[in-house]
Amino acid sequence: MTTTAAHALVAQLEELGVEYVFGTCGHTNIAVLDALADSRIRFVIARHEQAAAHAADGYARVSGKPRVLLVHVGPGLTNAATGVMTAALDSVPMVVISGDIPSYYHGRHPHQEINLHADADQASVFRPFVKRAWNVHRAQDLGRFVERAFWTATSGRPGAVLVNVPMDVFSRPAGPSPAISHAAPPGLPEATAELIAARLAAAERPLIYVGGGLREDTEALIRLAEHLDIPIAHSLMAKGTVPDAHPLVLGMPGFWGLELTNTYAREADVVLALATRFAETDASSWDPRFTWDFSGSTLIQIDIDPAEIGRNYPAEIGAVADVRLAVKSIAEAAASHPANSRIELRKQILKARSELFAASQERGRSEDFPLRPERILKDLREALPPDAVLVTDVGWNKNGVAQCYELPAEGRFITPGGASTMGFGPAAAVGVQLAEPDRTVIALIGDGGMSAQLPALPMAVEQGAPVVFVVMNNRSHGTISDLQSAHYGRSYGCDFADPAGRPYSPDFAALARACGADGHTVGAPSDLGTALRGAIANRRPTVIDVPMVNEPVPTPGHWNIKDIYQGLFIN
Repeated sequence: MTTTAAHALVAQLEELGVEYVFGTCGHTNIAVLDALADSRIRFVIARHEQAAAHAADGYARVSGKPRVLLVHVGPGLTNAATGVMTAALDSVPMVVISGDIPSYYHGRHPHQEINLHADADQASVFRPFVKRAWNVHRAQDLGRFVERAFWTATSGRPGAVLVNVPMDVFSRPAGPSPAISHAAPPGLPEATAELIAARLAAAERPLIYVGGGLREDTEALIRLAEHLDIPIAHSLMAKGTVPDAHPLVLGMPGFWGLELTNTYAREADVVLALATRFAETDASSWDPRFTWDFSGSTLIQIDIDPAEIGRNYPAEIGAVADVRLAVKSIAEAAASHPANSRIELRKQILKARSELFAASQERGRSEDFPLRPERILKDLREALPPDAVLVTDVGWNKNGVAQCYELPAEGRFITPGGASTMGFGPAAAVGVQLAEPDRTVIALIGDGGMSAQLPALPMAVEQGAPVVFVVMNNRSHGTISDLQSAHYGRSYGCDFADPAGRPYSPDFAALARACGADGHTVGAPSDLGTALRGAIANRRPTVIDVPMVNEPVPTPGHWNIKDIYQGLFIN
């Protein structure tokens, strides 16, 4: 039987297990929306395409399933670009379906076509960051391209893909979709696993460094580390992969890393790096004086993406494999080696980590108002259930949590890594809440991030998503303001002020109430804990506006941007 391509597409998405489609409407995609109206798939409407993309991203991060983003031609697609890039750089599976101008008007500058000085090709806007982009020319190709899109988004290194469809194609007749492809992920050869286990067992100062590509199923990783008593460092994106309270967790290296973590990383003789790209901030701008120095040591690197092997540091042993399968194989091989014990190292880790968390908690006891950032973190830690999901934006809320918030073993930390996108947190938290409807989801965001994605508020109300938006409000792009003040002696263009020069901020609590959510403004130190407990109990979308002083995040490591500000260019 034949039907329209739009109806065939929706039927195919149902077969693929899609539960939600995120997006906005436009004249090029309403044929798909009409087909969705009769489907069990729920359409999550957004008031801006970037919000839709971040919400789809948040859903995908916690569910592990590829999410579908539906956008319109021209500005619809370009509005979504930042959100899709954020997902792509963090290896989040996302399938973007974009409507385009009618196929027979290509190049004639029809309404909203991206075409001025070159031939129209809106898919090219996404090509630098998606794994692949398909332009559909015939209705009978749509199903095949969508099947390939889901395959590509989820196989190998996950990521975002684009299927670009002229609007007339959606209304043309199309046949049934092709069968779904399945394949097993690549494992680690037995001989390679045994070689790696032997190197780790024989090392004097071994280290396991975990990246964001290992997000679940970490029992084998912990078993390997405990058997050989190997400390574990993690990237920013991998916070919580192994519980913060585990006695072998050193924490993050790099710019926000502890001195012990950076020193141990620099002096390790064998490093097993798992699903990490050695990002600049986690590697102290790749300066061997501060974090990673492989001039006299061995790097063993495992990644599903062959392009990452040896990208920033030469790998003596490199393996392209699914990291979860690889770790299981290495743990099994390591079991044949004698168990090791590094009692003194464990004592050093316990001392350094205990002092870090204790110092943060002590600063968090401050009764100063506006609140200090660590007072906000302390109140969160005391009020939230252990399995709460913290979705952050950028600035203190991301870097401070990653460094000095002791995440419970049942908890989850979600943050934008590769793109470090301001505005990620509010809408991503809505997507997380849709994927985890029974958990407490906190969007811990700055006033800049909240202002960047105000559409997340009505989206949370419309979806009945009881996200608690905690706005750390210092009336500034605080991290950048602090950098400018530290290096140029003043802050200009970073702080929000009214025409008289007085600090300014929208009334986020009143805005929440205007959208149909609950809104609270913290007026005294004790108000935050009370508001948090009430919001968690009420299970309604809530904004808690928290006046906060601007304080720099402690930065024990090194970041080359500070050298650049001082005119010191070390390549």
